[in-house]
Amino acid sequence: SPIYFDTMIASYLLNAGTRQHSLDALAFNMLGYQMQSITELIGKGKSQISMKDVPVEKVSWYASEDADITFRIKRILEKDLQTEKLEKIFYDIEMPLIEVLAKMERAGIIVDVKFLENLSEQAGTELAKLEKSIYKHAGMEFNINSPKQLQEILFDKLGLTTGKKNKTGISTAARELDRLKDEHPIVADILSYRELAKLKSTYLDSLPLLVNNRTGRIHTNYNQIIAATGRLSSTDPNLQNIPIKGEGMGSKVRQAFVAKKGYKLLALDYSQIELRIVAHLSGDKNMTEIFNKGEDIHSQTALALFDVKEKDLTPDMRRYAKTVNFGILYGLSSFGFADRISGVSVGEAKDFIDKYFATFPQVGDFLEKVKMQVREDAQVTNQIGRVRKFPEMKSSQYFIRQAAERAAINFPIQSLSADIIKIAMIAIHKTLEGHEDEIQMLLQVHDELVFEVAEDKVNLWADKIKPLMENAIKLSVPVIVEAKTGNNWGEMEKI
Repeated sequence: SPIYFDTMIASYLLNAGTRQHSLDALAFNMLGYQMQSITELIGKGKSQISMKDVPVEKVSWYASEDADITFRIKRILEKDLQTEKLEKIFYDIEMPLIEVLAKMERAGIIVDVKFLENLSEQAGTELAKLEKSIYKHAGMEFNINSPKQLQEILFDKLGLTTGKKNKTGISTAARELDRLKDEHPIVADILSYRELAKLKSTYLDSLPLLVNNRTGRIHTNYNQIIAATGRLSSTDPNLQNIPIKGEGMGSKVRQAFVAKKGYKLLALDYSQIELRIVAHLSGDKNMTEIFNKGEDIHSQTALALFDVKEKDLTPDMRRYAKTVNFGILYGLSSFGFADRISGVSVGEAKDFIDKYFATFPQVGDFLEKVKMQVREDAQVTNQIGRVRKFPEMKSSQYFIRQAAERAAINFPIQSLSADIIKIAMIAIHKTLEGHEDEIQMLLQVHDELVFEVAEDKVNLWADKIKPLMENAIKLSVPVIVEAKTGNNWGEMEKI
């Protein structure tokens, strides 16, 4: 029979903002009981022994304690889930999902190690070139990875405009350096160098090490209890951070994920799901109309913000509108915008935001309503009852309350998008059962699911899976899923 109750997941649902859901933490916090540590039994480090060498009576106490405490905590959490009306999410979404994720982790995905080694070599050559160029601009050699030495070169030796200060002097964070790009050519080189070095160590060099010797595949770990919004996260490798677009090597990392012989990868992706959710939750007439007509939300927003006709719309205007659209979801202020879009003053950014809310007035009302809710209740609930508590709202520090408000604005949107894909995954899992030789669900990244499908069955399965994703939760605007396929995850054609 399937797993019926998991104390860790129950605790997470009740307190999604905290990280302490282990049995030891729950025993201590809920029962005031300190559980026996495994190191007491088997020691640690060099002198560690195997469990089989521990006297039976000691093991039996340890095992009994595990079962007893788990059961006691379960009885408390069960009632709490009921009180907080979280039972449906717990029993219908989070618990069934365990099996789905376990199956995906077991399936794993093939990674083309040769391809990555090749990329890593190219990255090495490129880094050496950048290093030379940076030293030449600086007029001396120094450790590029040392913020302290970097500060001395940029601000003392080259005299660039100083920005934000931090504990160790002047900040050399990417966003600070970004502003200095036009002051000196060394800045662009440093930014490229950092990006490439990170890519090389995080993916090009470490992905091959994660390949399982027995299966020849990478088996990522999905975490159900980390993200406070209910989103899944993953580790070893972290799939959420693999670059999608962009020039250069970053965009090639996805090409290393490939399908086995005779199969293709199939990726299904929710199109602009978060903005559709905003239209749905706010009931905004203009936004709803754009989605119902199947028009492009960013272009339509740009037409309103810049007050131009369709024929005069430029890609830059659409890009601005996109920044505003997504920024609004994250409670971005006019300062935040001016910061994100170079060449826009705080005043202009404020005009943009005012215009935005004049175009989509009910979106503004909706965001205000969420702010009021979090100020009053110090918690926010999404449409299906998932809840996130914000104890920070009681803080005496303004900036802490501000950050909590921004997170609260985003919660009903992002968490509903997470619930939609989870419900879809459970439905898909049931549909795929018994067809493992033809198709397997391998990855979930943000709003996308990746499958490995027999070559001649790709369209058949895409047509079966699409409606399961589009109808997971009915919204007042159409939910659109786009399907793409290819031999690798980076180069895919729409179907």
